Amino acid sequence: MGKTIAEKILSSHAGEDVRAGNIVVCNLDFAFAQDGTAPLAIKAFDKMGQKRVFDTQKIAFFIDHNAPSPSSDVSSLHRLMRDFARKHRIRLYDVGEGICHQLVVEEGWVGAGDLVVGADSHTCTYGALNVFSTGVGSTDLAAAMASGKLWFGVPGTIKIFFKGKLLPGVYAKDLALYLTGKLGARGALYKSVELGGEVIKDLSIEARFTLSNMIMEVGAKAGVMLGDEKTEKWLAERSKRKIRFVEPDEDARYDKVLEFDVSRLVPQVARPHSVDNVVSVHEVEGTSIEEAFLGTCTNGRLEDLRIAGKILKDKKVHPEVRFMVAPASRRVYLDSMKEGILEIFIEAGAVLLPPGCGCCVGTHQGVPSRGENVISSANRNFKGRMGNPEAFIYLASPATVAASAIRGKITDPRRYL
Repeated sequence: MGKTIAEKILSSHAGEDVRAGNIVVCNLDFAFAQDGTAPLAIKAFDKMGQKRVFDTQKIAFFIDHNAPSPSSDVSSLHRLMRDFARKHRIRLYDVGEGICHQLVVEEGWVGAGDLVVGADSHTCTYGALNVFSTGVGSTDLAAAMASGKLWFGVPGTIKIFFKGKLLPGVYAKDLALYLTGKLGARGALYKSVELGGEVIKDLSIEARFTLSNMIMEVGAKAGVMLGDEKTEKWLAERSKRKIRFVEPDEDARYDKVLEFDVSRLVPQVARPHSVDNVVSVHEVEGTSIEEAFLGTCTNGRLEDLRIAGKILKDKKVHPEVRFMVAPASRRVYLDSMKEGILEIFIEAGAVLLPPGCGCCVGTHQGVPSRGENVISSANRNFKGRMGNPEAFIYLASPATVAASAIRGKITDPRRYL
C-alpha cells in the first residue's frame, strides 16, 4: 500500500516505515517560537537543565505579537528572548521585521519535504511549499530546541480537489472560508490535508499560503500541497538547498477524498463568532462596520496589499470607518512603498501599522469598542480575538475588506472591479 505526503515526510524523518496511527519520534529541520510562546519555552528549556540548543542554524525567535511592546511587562519578556538568542547564538527577528510565518518563508528557512514545528498554531502555512509544518506548545518547543527531535502521532489524510476556475473578484481567502464552512471547525481534526486541483495550480504561491494558513481553522495538523514550477521558483530564489518534492503514491490510503467545483463561487464572509460560520457576501452585504483591518499572516502579503490598493485608488475610506493596514514584513512594507501602494492607503485615509500581529490578536493597536463591527482579513473571529469580547468580527478577503472600508458597510468587492 502506498503512502500519503504526511506519511512519507514523517517516515523519512523517523528513519523507519510509518503509517497513519503510529506514534514516532522524528528529527526536525526547523523550530521556532514567537513572543507569545517563546518566554514559556525558554523557562521550560532552563527547567530541563539544558545548556545549549541542538543546532543554532535550525532555530529562530520572532518578536511579532506584541511589537512594539505595549507595556513594561512585555518588554521584560522581549528582553528574555533577546538574552536567550544572544547566549545561544540563534537568529532573533526583532520589532518591525515582521510576522513569523511571513519571515520563515521569505528568509528561506524551510524547503520541500521538511518537517517543521513552531510554537504558533498557524505554522501550517508552509504546507504550500510541500512542507509538513505544524504548531506545538511551548514545552514541546523547548524539547525540540534541546534535542532536535519531537514525537508525532502520524495523522490520517484528507485529500481535497478544487475544480474549475475562480471568477474575477474571488480570491484564495474566499476559497479558504468556503472550505472552512463546508468542513466545519472540527472537520479535519488532527488530520493532514492534501490540497490540490486545477484551482490550486492557478494560484500564486502567496495565495496558496493563505489556504494552507487557514487549514488550521478546520482542526487540521497540516495542509500540504504538491510542488510545481511555481514552488520551485519560490524556493530557488530564497535558498541554495536542493529541491526534492514529496508526492503521494497513487495507491495511498486516504480517510476521505473530497472534490469541490468552485467555478461559481462568490466572495465569502465568516460571521461572528466562528470561522466556520460562513455565508456568501450577499447574505451580510449592507452590515455597517466601524473598523476594517488588512494584514496578518493570512493576508498581509504584497499580493494582498496590491489587491486592496487597486480598489482604494482615488477613493476615500468612509469617514466613520477606521481602516488599519499592517504589512506582513518589513520587505512587504518596502516593496509596497516602492510600488506606491502605501501612498494609496494613506491618501485614502487608512492608518499604517508596523509589521506584526498586534491588531489581529488584540494585544494592542486597533482594539474595537463594545458593540462595534469589524471586517478583517485575519484568520479568526472568536470573541475577544481583537481584544474586545463584546465586538463582532467578520472575516473576508483583502478585496472585500477594502471595498467595505470605502462604503462603511460590508460590500461585494466586484462592484469596484
